[in-house]
Amino acid sequence: MPPTTPYAGKFSTSTYNNNIHLHKYHQPMEVSYGDMCYHDNSLVSGSLEALIQHLVPTVDYYPDIRIRDVAPKIVQLLTEWTETFPYDFRDERMMRCLKEMSHHLARGDEYSWRAMQQMTQRLIRRLAALGQYEEAIATLNASTAERPTALKAKQQNGQRNDVLSVCDDAFILAQQLTHIELDRLSFIGPEEFIQAFGVKDPLDNHKSFFRKRRTTNLEAYVAWFNRLSYLVATEICMPVKKKHRARALEFFIDVARECYNIGNFNSLMAIITGMNMSPVSRLKKTWSKVNTDKFDILEHQMDPSSNFSNYRTALRGATQRSITAHSNQEKIVIPFFSLLIKDIYFLNEGCASRLPNGHVNFEKLWDLAKQVSEFLVWRQVMCPFERDRKILQYLVTTAVFTEDELHLASYETEGPENHLEKDSRRSLRTSLLHREHR
Repeated sequence: MPPTTPYAGKFSTSTYNNNIHLHKYHQPMEVSYGDMCYHDNSLVSGSLEALIQHLVPTVDYYPDIRIRDVAPKIVQLLTEWTETFPYDFRDERMMRCLKEMSHHLARGDEYSWRAMQQMTQRLIRRLAALGQYEEAIATLNASTAERPTALKAKQQNGQRNDVLSVCDDAFILAQQLTHIELDRLSFIGPEEFIQAFGVKDPLDNHKSFFRKRRTTNLEAYVAWFNRLSYLVATEICMPVKKKHRARALEFFIDVARECYNIGNFNSLMAIITGMNMSPVSRLKKTWSKVNTDKFDILEHQMDPSSNFSNYRTALRGATQRSITAHSNQEKIVIPFFSLLIKDIYFLNEGCASRLPNGHVNFEKLWDLAKQVSEFLVWRQVMCPFERDRKILQYLVTTAVFTEDELHLASYETEGPENHLEKDSRRSLRTSLLHREHR
């Protein structure tokens, strides 16, 4: 007979993780029972069919099972499922199965039935909030898609309706950016990371409830990073006067530093990216008026060399601070999201989901789970800072320049320095004028 685990362990995430974890510091004897392999009495691999069969009780496997005996464990399993992967239950078939399970458990004991009712109510609230969020993002995207002709008018008229007129305190703006980051992070489902890659794997060849891939919230978060980068570049390139551009540069350097101190590495990187865009970096007269020492330090922290080793060290420090935190502010860890996706992508691509013998590759899935589980902890932190609706509204709705408009604005504020830049400005003027009259 193969080694067995208590039935409770089958429905416990912690027990499951302990059972499948490969011991890397010694090589225990491997034992196989049919399509199941064990190391040191821990299940480490098996075919998908055998794993499913292992989880399903039979007359021989658990001959004395009654509904009241297994009901608490079923509730535990479904609670972990609905709380970790609530978006699975947007499918009506899944919700129907959940309701049917509640009906069956009602025959067991009243405690389990009540727990199922409470779990279902929490799930419905979560799905309703998700629907409202996605609707709000769609509305926001539609409103900001309009061409920012008002920006050109402000630039030409010398109006100063910019970020500094809304908020001139770098720490407060960093706090509001952190609100946006945590709000959007909280709606990203862990399954979106794997679904984003679209990897065709033997595990996906069978019909299931989960064939439809949804990465809406992950994509919205990546779009937010890009928007913030373009917003920073717009705020710097838009002012006509050099002293106003220099002030905007200095302000965003301070905001980036405050983001670093908070643990908001995504906004930090978006701001650095915006300031390194070529329409901004070419503004030599503006940069000459700015003390760049603080900016150089921040760039060093986010230096991509050695696979972002400096950033990874800072991230580990922030993670450790979060673990030992005494306040919600100390718990904040917002990773540089594009790099997180890249790490998970290469981990997913670098190993097959199935071993040569057809067994599920537990080691790969364990490593993926560790990455995503850490993210789940980070996204659950409640932002402790007071909301400023005026600032938040500005950050998410104010119009920003496109890449071509940024280049033209840069040339208009600090003229071309060579024939190539002169030709570029002439071409941009023509193409943008043509677009306006279409």
